[in-house]
Amino acid sequence: MSGSSPQEGPAAGGGLLGPTQVRGLVQALGIRPTKTLGQNFVHDAAAVRRIVRSAGVGPQHCVLEVGPGLGSLTLALLETGARVVAVEIDPALARALPVTVADRMPQAAGRLRLIEADALSIRGPSDLGGARPTLMVANLPYNVAVPLVLTALEALPSLERLTVMVQAEVADRLAAPPGSRTYGVPSAKAAWYAQARRTLTISRHVFWPVPHVDSALVELTRRLPPATTASREQVFAVIDAAFSQRRKTLRKALAALAGGTDRAEAALRAAGIDPAQRGERLDVEAFAILAEALGALGPGGSQGPPAQEPARPHIHQPDQSPARGAQEGPRAGEEPR
Repeated sequence: MSGSSPQEGPAAGGGLLGPTQVRGLVQALGIRPTKTLGQNFVHDAAAVRRIVRSAGVGPQHCVLEVGPGLGSLTLALLETGARVVAVEIDPALARALPVTVADRMPQAAGRLRLIEADALSIRGPSDLGGARPTLMVANLPYNVAVPLVLTALEALPSLERLTVMVQAEVADRLAAPPGSRTYGVPSAKAAWYAQARRTLTISRHVFWPVPHVDSALVELTRRLPPATTASREQVFAVIDAAFSQRRKTLRKALAALAGGTDRAEAALRAAGIDPAQRGERLDVEAFAILAEALGALGPGGSQGPPAQEPARPHIHQPDQSPARGAQEGPRAGEEPR
């Protein structure tokens, strides 16, 4: 059935997929959801419509969807009148998606462009057949959610806003402010591109198979990167180094990158940052200032004359309230390098 009204079709889902349709497609395709690809399929029509409403999708938009799977979210996006560019790595799912759309929402089939590829390999619009999406709306695989977000933001400057469903803990880390216990590499790198905020909590029970954790939506709104002479790669290298040994002071954490603790301290002082501070106190602007100072160090560790007086970095006081993810050790979501 192809209708798009909430009153039409099975389970008041119109052309959307419900639990019966999801299981039927899985059986027909002969696939088994794999943890390697993070395959947990959404089967709740109300949930996907809620996500699409939260993302503000309309007929004027070209939307990038990464990992469309069986097409639950794809159909809800097409239902708005938007054009959808869907990137799917699984060959069986990639072959099936256009068929599913043509069967359940034939009037929208011409607005779907399918790209069979690894989304982490996207380097620009040419990898999307020339499409320049303005929105990204996706249910991202838990194990590569952060790298996918950063890849999309870097490779596709046309993206104005991302609304992505990720593991709840990863959502907290992406949206964490400086000074909080969940602030780290994902938060600082995402802030280079966008302002992130956690919006909706999504129950694990809208997925099949049911994952062990709940999910959440994160909205990332594009912003200009910090004004700096340092490159993004230089700033990200400083962020990686600052959080590689989270309990250590910046003077010690940056020693390997700077070529010694004395050189690290010289750069920190030139940037107006206390060498005894830790990385979680610095926002992305402060990391950019620090990257400039490190780049200005001479071969012997001396500070060359800066082109202008460095701006004062933003140093945040630690969050004294209890926070999620306070424990040390491995956390959900990969930290991009």
